[in-house]
Amino acid sequence: MKSSKEKWTEAGEKLLKQIGIREDQKVVDFGCGSGNYTFPAARIVGKRGSVYALDKDKKVLNELMHKAESMGIYNIFRLDVSKDSEIPLDNESVDVVLLFDVLHFYYFPEKDSRKSLLHDIHRVLKAGALLLLCPTHLQSNMEPKLEQVQREIGEANFDFECEYSGTLIIHDKNLEENKVMCFRKTAN
Repeated sequence: MKSSKEKWTEAGEKLLKQIGIREDQKVVDFGCGSGNYTFPAARIVGKRGSVYALDKDKKVLNELMHKAESMGIYNIFRLDVSKDSEIPLDNESVDVVLLFDVLHFYYFPEKDSRKSLLHDIHRVLKAGALLLLCPTHLQSNMEPKLEQVQREIGEANFDFECEYSGTLIIHDKNLEENKVMCFRKTAN
């Protein structure tokens, strides 16, 4: 019988592959936490790809990097940040940014902070690259907030492309049915 962590990894890989993450890509897991999607993405992109684990919690990043080393995974790179919206990478250097349960009103209560984050994501993404949003805390009785965030993403020069539904890892504990919204970077 598979452990819950093995089920999580398989569910994460299945979803990320379905969405279009491929070998050799560069992926930013913004607000990576314990790495629920960092590790599956690292397995998919392979040795020639890179996954940038970005979080403002240094303790969480220390644990994630220790775990990666103990598992022999060397394509995960730590990104410490001082502000919520700064991504310390070059312009147009990334293929995919994951915003899974991060872009919501608890972490980014002000429109200006969300706008700044979206601007920086647009800056680091290559032309035509993907922004993937799992809107966990924007759904249910908060639909107007989801619509507001979708509008803000559009204003930041991203086009809504599609939506995937499937099994996602939520809060390090559960596999739940949820959705991922896919946006593609448009020209400035």
